[in-house]
Amino acid sequence: MFQALVLEQNEDKSVRHSIQSLDESALPDGDVRIAVEYSTINYKDGLAITGSAPVVRKFPMVPGVDLAGKVIESANPGFQAGDMVVHNGWGVGEGHWGGLAQQARLKGDWLVKLPSAFSTRQAMAIGTAGYTSMLCVQALEKAGVTPDKGDVIVTGAAGGVGSVAIALLAKRGYRVIASTGRASEADYLKSLGAAEIIDRTELSEKGRALGKERWAGGVDAVGSHTLANILSQISYGGAVAACGLAQGGDLPASVYPFILRGISLLGIDSVMAPRAAREAAWAALAQELDTSKLDEMTREVSLSEAPAVAAEIMQGRVRGRVVVNTNR
Repeated sequence: MFQALVLEQNEDKSVRHSIQSLDESALPDGDVRIAVEYSTINYKDGLAITGSAPVVRKFPMVPGVDLAGKVIESANPGFQAGDMVVHNGWGVGEGHWGGLAQQARLKGDWLVKLPSAFSTRQAMAIGTAGYTSMLCVQALEKAGVTPDKGDVIVTGAAGGVGSVAIALLAKRGYRVIASTGRASEADYLKSLGAAEIIDRTELSEKGRALGKERWAGGVDAVGSHTLANILSQISYGGAVAACGLAQGGDLPASVYPFILRGISLLGIDSVMAPRAAREAAWAALAQELDTSKLDEMTREVSLSEAPAVAAEIMQGRVRGRVVVNTNR
């Protein structure tokens, strides 16, 4: 038997949640069974647990996009009992039971062996947010955005993606501008490596089709007018890595920055990224991420506290990363 956070749907399509004791036989199909030690709460988990958007495709569902733990048994040749693994994405927590439980059964093809540099707790402090941040940084560098080209802006800076992105970019020598709606987080963002803080209202309203060149690149987790304004202010030949839609999924932008300044918009998908890209991102995180900064941006909660954190995320009140100890 194991404990799990279970989502069920009411007749009116609203979602209810409860902590339940389940038998191993209830686990969905998969060739690797894992004793989950830690999970985390991502924005998508917030949507699922609160029922704010129909991201769950079938009920009952155990949410949790991410998990880290130890393999109990495996029919996959790539893994054996005792291996430490991490999982991100692949539709888990939406169509396949996820990580907010003490056990999970997944496809081995979805798993990455946990780098020895990280504990399972640290792996979940990184989670999809941090792994996505590394994909963004790698994409910017591949597009030719280097520290000598100028400042790089990070939006949604106090959130999970933004926090890790700032730490990674600063470690690589970039001068990072953090955009946030929470002025009270200025000291926190500067401790991560941000050189300057700007208020998100500078970017969140409709702006000019082509603005003054301000940044060599950007990491955007917000979308909508914010992303459009960033694009209009990217310097010649620069690029923006887009990975989120906290403000909205629309993009009210102009083609001018693309055809007059030759900039690039880089779409970052972490959910279905191939294993090679995942392994490269996790290997780079193991080499570059300052775990002391990671610990500074992380707080821990129990499985029963996860729904309250999901509500906080939907209200934009979560700083950095939250890990869920599934055994608390």
